[in-house]
Amino acid sequence: MVAIIHSCEILGIEAIPVNVEVDISQGLPKFSIVGLPDTIVNEAKERVRVALKNSGLKFPMKRIAVNLSPAHLKKLGSRYDLAIAIGILISSEVIKSKINLDDYIFMGELSLEGNLNHINGILPQAILARKLKKTLVIPWSCLHEAEIIKDVKIIGVKNLIETLDYIKGEEIEIDESYKLKKKEIRKNTSGDFKDILGQQFTKRGFEIAAAGFHNILMAGPPGSGKTLMAKSFPSILPEMTEDESIEVTNIYSITGLLEDGQLIRERVFRSPHSSISDIAMVGGTSNLRPGEVTLAHNGVLFLDELPEFRKSVLEMLRTPLSNGNITISRSNGTMTYPAKFLFIGATNPCPCGYLGDKSKECSCNEYQIRKYRNKLSGPILDRIDLHVEVSRVNIKKLQNSGKGESSDDIRKRVKKAIGIQQNRFKNISINFNSQMGIKEIDEFCKISPELRNTLNTLCEKMGLSLRAYHKIFKVARTIADLVTSKNISKEHIYEAVSYRFLDKNSLY
Repeated sequence: MVAIIHSCEILGIEAIPVNVEVDISQGLPKFSIVGLPDTIVNEAKERVRVALKNSGLKFPMKRIAVNLSPAHLKKLGSRYDLAIAIGILISSEVIKSKINLDDYIFMGELSLEGNLNHINGILPQAILARKLKKTLVIPWSCLHEAEIIKDVKIIGVKNLIETLDYIKGEEIEIDESYKLKKKEIRKNTSGDFKDILGQQFTKRGFEIAAAGFHNILMAGPPGSGKTLMAKSFPSILPEMTEDESIEVTNIYSITGLLEDGQLIRERVFRSPHSSISDIAMVGGTSNLRPGEVTLAHNGVLFLDELPEFRKSVLEMLRTPLSNGNITISRSNGTMTYPAKFLFIGATNPCPCGYLGDKSKECSCNEYQIRKYRNKLSGPILDRIDLHVEVSRVNIKKLQNSGKGESSDDIRKRVKKAIGIQQNRFKNISINFNSQMGIKEIDEFCKISPELRNTLNTLCEKMGLSLRAYHKIFKVARTIADLVTSKNISKEHIYEAVSYRFLDKNSLY
């Protein structure tokens, strides 16, 4: 008798249906698993055998064949343990199912005692169960996370015996103590802009960046507050929409980084060290695991001391900065992950950091300076919407100046501007001004012929690329939205042009 138990595999950030087919026949005892299982899946043979024995169930000493279908899809992880165990018991007629197994998806890792351990990737599995209109049977410890997805029936079980009781049609007591833990929205631990003295030009740049989801690069000497402002940036970002939250939570679910199974509401802030490898940044390894650019999806990716990163790492940012996704190709397959993040970079003007500084002399020679600058290629700078020069603060002048504008006040203007964009793009598959293509720029960023001629002249003098030219329109559109202006004026264009200073090399 062949038993077929439904399960699933995680492919990228989606769950794919997998059938666990189990056949038991006469012959010398042998337990084989086919269908491209990895090492962990193959180890299920021992976990299942011992779990059945320690649960008081008889393990059949016959020829056991398990096929994971479709066979061409690589099977990873320990999530198939429960389905394999059930398939063996059904095929050997140790138990008879009183439920229609075709209506269920079984997932779970078995301990040697027969208990069910927590598994990663519950969220995409719940989404698949809702799509297929099936009931999802998972470890009890995963219920908190699975219930993020609405309109899907979920059964949480603690061990193999409890699962078998449910299959046999018996009533099982559902432990709902997991609901006692209050689900709280994540709170940002970032700073407040009111505590940052001076730097009005830079703060203005961050407000524009938040309002239009524009990439921003800061350049200035050490101690000018670049890192502090970047870390305070999440405090002016609004929460994600429901769809964005589920998308981000889905990514953290499959990577095992989801905290307490809670829905991520606030935009994530990722800040990898400059020693990060190419694979860790964009993703890879044998399992095609997502990297930092994907973990920052719908959030912020901050790279401090930008030229200290390997040039190969920086150049790999080109595709996600342009397309909002990253495709990883390895010998065992190809995977495309989402990577729509707001990029923040911080750099010094030279290796010592004091080139052009009025209070401290630069100690770098010309070769060191040129080598340092060359880490930031033209194509990378082209993909950054806002270039902000951060000057050294004069402590004496600022000591008595008092607090600046709070993050809450800035956030209100940002939310209002984003509301305007959501209404503008309600029939288009984009959310922010920074995501506009040429067609949308032509439709929503109209200016007078005289102003266009002036802009063309400015861009020609500055030697701007066509990409930088279009980014000026996007930034100007956001500046106009911040003051609820329907049209883009000369002042909005000029301010947008002022944020392209690295293109004309004025910093040096």
